[in-house]
Amino acid sequence: MSPTPQNKILEDFIRRALEEDIGDGDHSSLACIPEGSEGRARLIIKEKGILSGCRVAGEVFRIIDDKIVFSQFINDGTEISPGDIAFHIEGKKQSILKSERLVLNIMQRMSGIATSTRQYADRIKGFRTKVLDTRKTTPGMRFLEKEAVRQGGGMNHRMGLYDMIMLKDNHIDYAGGIENAIVKTREYLKRTGRNLRVEIEARNIDDVRRIIAAGNVDRIMLDNFSIDDTREAVNLIDGRFETESSGKITLENIREYAECGVDYISCGALTHQIKSLDMSLKAF
Repeated sequence: MSPTPQNKILEDFIRRALEEDIGDGDHSSLACIPEGSEGRARLIIKEKGILSGCRVAGEVFRIIDDKIVFSQFINDGTEISPGDIAFHIEGKKQSILKSERLVLNIMQRMSGIATSTRQYADRIKGFRTKVLDTRKTTPGMRFLEKEAVRQGGGMNHRMGLYDMIMLKDNHIDYAGGIENAIVKTREYLKRTGRNLRVEIEARNIDDVRRIIAAGNVDRIMLDNFSIDDTREAVNLIDGRFETESSGKITLENIREYAECGVDYISCGALTHQIKSLDMSLKAF
């Protein structure tokens, strides 16, 4: 059976990362670890948070050495505490040592993102508003970082430039204004036969009024709006279009934006201002 496109993307990513790290050999291990000798290791959690990346770790071990036995004890998306053991591995010591740093780099970052996302999502519990990520991701790791957001309780915005139309300030200015940007977009979609959702950015209340009058969009992004302006904009839109708050969203103010009644709040900090979660892979 041929691999699915997503599995192929993950495998290619892992192989590139291993090539970057191993080069012509793990000489530290080759120098002092007998070939074929076997051992065990376990992933120890050292900080409270949300686990993410175990699925990917299993693929790293498989690609390096499909004889490694991977025994997972905690599922991705689960709350974890210092001292928890996420998984055990058994196999060739040289294979375990080759895997160690890549597994930790991936899991620490993904768990940090999942942990941060859970904090934002928890702040708006009880509201219908959903937390979204953005395209502010590490090049080459977007698919993993967005997976971590989902495991933390958030939702993914578009994956890239190809799966949704998002008319931001520069698009609007280059197109000659809000109305021209929307008209040209609809002509493009009709001409190319594409069925893509359309979101457009509003920079102020006047923009919101112009977008409402023009119509033909699915969602209005309220970019860098104050709380008062957000509330006014939501009232003006009155459910005719989806609404999204974006810009300068923090843990301290996200609940106030949710209270305004927006459908979504997007936050770049979920993926580009995170602290990796501390964990280690230790022999035992």
